[in-house]
Amino acid sequence: MKTKAYLYIISAAVCWGLIGLFVRTLAAQGFSSMQIVALRSLAAAICVTLPLLQSGSAALRIRLRDLWLFVGTGICSLVFFNYCYFNAMQQTSLAVAALLLYTAPVFVMLMSLLCFGEAFTRTKALALLLTFSGCACVTGVFGSSLTLTLSGLLYGLGSGFGYALYSIFGKYAVRKYSSLTITAYTFYLALAASWPLADFDYQRLAAINLQAIGSTLGLGLLCAVLPYLLYTKGLEQIEAGQASILATIEPFVAAAVGVIFFAEALTPVKIIGMGLIFAAIAVLNIRKA
Repeated sequence: MKTKAYLYIISAAVCWGLIGLFVRTLAAQGFSSMQIVALRSLAAAICVTLPLLQSGSAALRIRLRDLWLFVGTGICSLVFFNYCYFNAMQQTSLAVAALLLYTAPVFVMLMSLLCFGEAFTRTKALALLLTFSGCACVTGVFGSSLTLTLSGLLYGLGSGFGYALYSIFGKYAVRKYSSLTITAYTFYLALAASWPLADFDYQRLAAINLQAIGSTLGLGLLCAVLPYLLYTKGLEQIEAGQASILATIEPFVAAAVGVIFFAEALTPVKIIGMGLIFAAIAVLNIRKA
């Protein structure tokens, strides 16, 4: 049973790792970071609504008192972490911003201890150490000159905290709702929050070309709906802390995308980092957490 959950989480991370393919295309056409978030949320909301309608009205029903769960996954997590992450990238190097984003498993472990009573074991500590070291190698921190302001640090840590919140709110939500319902309302709330902040030029938006439409659909379906469905499904069967560590295969995939599609260098340090991330996953699978 847990093997399936591991595969769900890892598959979700692989999908998230492909996001750079579509984001770079949209950014090259002049869309801002928040506009890309809003377009992704719009495409995801549309894509997830189709299977919801086929599932019947029951899948669309939520209790009003449970709305806070989806405010948590959609606004507190999805919109907040993107806002912080994009600001961190502007105020520090991309490598440092990415590394600070992957403090998320630490936040998940601490919050899971408080919210769910999940034990913080030596196995998890080892997996966290391997994960953080691997992410540092893959993002290129060891080979870059570190420039870090206080605001850059706070935005970076905020992105990691926001990223972690999905695992926490999602763990509560799977006790009451299906992964399809959770994913749908996550993006409905994310769309409601991000669209007013995007400041679109609607004349320009109306003239959007096929390449941008394809990239938006790729972001919405392949890099949003599918991975969030898989990740939420995995949360039904394993601890939030384990899921968060497994999901850090994402920077490995992102690095591979950079090498294959954008001719980015594959350095020995990056290879070591990829190996460390895989080692963290192996530790969680081989030893009982």
